[in-house]
Amino acid sequence: MMDERTPFHDFAWTLLRVMAGLMFFSHGAQKLFGWFGGFGSDGGTAEIFSRFGAAGVLETFGGALLVLGLFTRPVALLLSGQMAVAYFWVHSGRGSLLWWENRGELAALYAFLWLFFAVWGAGPYSLDAWRSGRDQRA
Repeated sequence: MMDERTPFHDFAWTLLRVMAGLMFFSHGAQKLFGWFGGFGSDGGTAEIFSRFGAAGVLETFGGALLVLGLFTRPVALLLSGQMAVAYFWVHSGRGSLLWWENRGELAALYAFLWLFFAVWGAGPYSLDAWRSGRDQRA
């Protein structure tokens, strides 16, 4: 099979990681800091020692690490698991496993997106790639 890479392959890979990481970060910052409209109907913050507080920590710091492309594979694997748990714990708890009925499409999409980055890594435009190049030169 021929390599189907285009000149924009690495750029698109990076752009997907950065934008998805920023969006994920914003969900966490809503929960932790009340930014971007805040959390809940009152626009506040989640209790830090609640499941939403824990999710906020993972989403904020995990999203930031993914934007930078730092420790991408283990962070993405952790976040993929978090989103799978969110899907089955929160969304399927609404009475259905079907995402169009339980409003879990975003959690499912993030679970598979982060699984992709856990397998493929951050790409060439990342701190992981920079660190890898530094390690090879040493």
